[in-house]
Amino acid sequence: MPDASAVPSSSPAGGPPAHPPLLPLLKRHFGYDSFRPLQEGIIRDSLAGRDTLAILPTGGGKSLCFQLSALARPGLTVVISPLISLMKDQVDALHAAGIEATFLNSSLQPAESRTRHRELQEGRYRLLYVAPERLMLPGFLESIRQWNVALLAVDEAHCISEWGHDFRPEYRQLGRLRQLLPAPPIMALTATATARVRDDIVEQLGLRDVRRYVASFNRPNLTYRVLPKSDTFRQVLELLEARPDESGIVYCHSRKGAERLARSIDRAGIDALPYHAGLEPEVRSRNQERFRRDQTRVVCATIAFGMGIHKPNVRFVVHADLPKNIESYYQETGRAGRDGLPGECVLLFSAGDAVKIGRFIDEKTDEKEKQIARAQLREMIDYAEAAECRRSVLLRYFGERYDEPGCKACDNCLAPRERTDATVEAQKLLSCVYRIAQASGFSAGLNHAIDILVGANTEKIRRWRHHELSTYGIGKDRTKKEWQHLGRELLRQGFLRQTDDLYRALELTPEGRAVLRERKAVAIVRPAAGPQYARPRAGELVCDEALFDRLRWRRKLLADARDVPAYVIFSDVTLREMARYYPRNRAELLRISGVGERKSNDFGAEFLAEIERYLSEHPPQTFPDERTPAAGEKPAPRRPGLNDTTRDTLRRFREGRSIPQIAQDRNLKTSTVSEHLAAAVEAGEPLDLDRLFTAEEQRQLGDAFRRKGSGSLAVVRDELGGRFDYDRLRIFRAFFERGT
Repeated sequence: MPDASAVPSSSPAGGPPAHPPLLPLLKRHFGYDSFRPLQEGIIRDSLAGRDTLAILPTGGGKSLCFQLSALARPGLTVVISPLISLMKDQVDALHAAGIEATFLNSSLQPAESRTRHRELQEGRYRLLYVAPERLMLPGFLESIRQWNVALLAVDEAHCISEWGHDFRPEYRQLGRLRQLLPAPPIMALTATATARVRDDIVEQLGLRDVRRYVASFNRPNLTYRVLPKSDTFRQVLELLEARPDESGIVYCHSRKGAERLARSIDRAGIDALPYHAGLEPEVRSRNQERFRRDQTRVVCATIAFGMGIHKPNVRFVVHADLPKNIESYYQETGRAGRDGLPGECVLLFSAGDAVKIGRFIDEKTDEKEKQIARAQLREMIDYAEAAECRRSVLLRYFGERYDEPGCKACDNCLAPRERTDATVEAQKLLSCVYRIAQASGFSAGLNHAIDILVGANTEKIRRWRHHELSTYGIGKDRTKKEWQHLGRELLRQGFLRQTDDLYRALELTPEGRAVLRERKAVAIVRPAAGPQYARPRAGELVCDEALFDRLRWRRKLLADARDVPAYVIFSDVTLREMARYYPRNRAELLRISGVGERKSNDFGAEFLAEIERYLSEHPPQTFPDERTPAAGEKPAPRRPGLNDTTRDTLRRFREGRSIPQIAQDRNLKTSTVSEHLAAAVEAGEPLDLDRLFTAEEQRQLGDAFRRKGSGSLAVVRDELGGRFDYDRLRIFRAFFERGT
């Protein structure tokens, strides 16, 4: 919700008597009939000359705030962004919407840079994107003063705060902007900022009479899950197999981990690439570009990846390793579902990851940094181990209450974990912590206390004579893993606390002493068992899936011809609306969200023709009015459809070409050809099974799928001793599930 000071007035004191007509501009250039929450107030305050601070979640429409402001006033809007990789995307999208925009950064040749400087001097552009370090160069500042700057928009504004999760020293220079360019208002925007970071942004930028807009941090279209980490590759592969047509990001802590996981996924037949700061710049850029253009499904990346990606159709984000803090986690999960359609956020959690991060923290030299980092890590662990609604935990961190009884879009709400009485076990562990301190005069860490409980014979236990404690060996009936879970639960519930020093020693809290003294009951939740990956439904827009596939293919052809990512043409949301409402003429097309006048003129004819061709072969479907199925309602099964490239593969196969021959003829991977054939089988197309598998292979495969089920190809492959690769398994599974 916005701060109280952010409620916009219809006629601000000292401002112009009337605001420009914004809705016609919004529809003409962006194709929308209404604003998202807070957008209109932010724009109108900016047009009135006020400084504004906008905290809008990823996908909440931050960019439109300064883009529409640029169209509603004369002069140049300067957008300051650290994301050089994003600037061209933003400018391409603005050009497609009929808006004059440009960028200046290190990717330009000197001649091109000089040309753009001249055009800026001539007043040709409405928006200029520039990095903070270039903006603050003395020569550049002299130039910009001559370009009639009407607005300064500071994107990713949290980077200016040392309290933020992504502090960048070059942003600190922006504190001089107010003195160097005092006239134009400043609009500061970010998706992730606690109250402390928001205050720091205002102070560092010198914002005056600032209007603060803080939207809800809730992303209702995202589903959050935390799974106990066991076999990272297999767990990620199962998720990918459950989403055969969707793209996503897998975050890893290390460069080696990102490369290793990408390589394993690619070998399993799913296009995957690594991304991290250690790659050669041209390789990193190429991998990013392939992902943006839907030429590879998965990127396995370190945290160097994400801020520079404006890809609305990321459907899932997996954290293969524990993030260092909730702010980073929230921002990285926010890469999913930017278009408002469903996205899933999966965290693979192990206590070992927390220990590794703790060791890195211990290597810091600044004690204040250590203290902050440990507190942030503790909050991240609490989120991972929480039994309550995960959405509620996230929103509470950002100072927002979530009062719903359950979000129905996180693992804890979809499958609540059982609570169990642990009073006796809690008393044993708390008593052990007490006895250690009483006998030795110092506290010890959780692992040492557990070693005492299970009766371990370690050097530390012998040295400190802790085998003589009354609690030695009284917990042999439980595993170390069970005791560790109990210890973390007692920490989370406040019965124990850890010291902030290197040793992370345990101490009893007053509540913990009460459990021992008064024998108070203690209940804990069982560890997560690892639920199946369910397709998230929140935000789903049901449509004619076969038509959607054809429209998506048509979009790719247009995007490739223009050398831009597909979403620059139309978003998935826009295509799904077309595949739901079947527009037949330009007037009906303009009623589709995301279709403005310029895009209708440039692309409308081709999409209308594609819809017309489809309807000549298929009757239109009808859909309920609801965007998301009601609680308990079973979603309609997806009706697979074949796009042009899949049909081409199918035609060649029926003509007698083998999978390797088709791959060579079409310059495709054999895994891609196999995916086409599996899709054809799923769509009900007749295919000769005997051409692909011998009778004995069919028997072996059928038996394995019946024994192990079709949920995970990795499990079936192991059952068969690795004799079949993932490509062949994928095709046979399609036959098996169809009942052929």
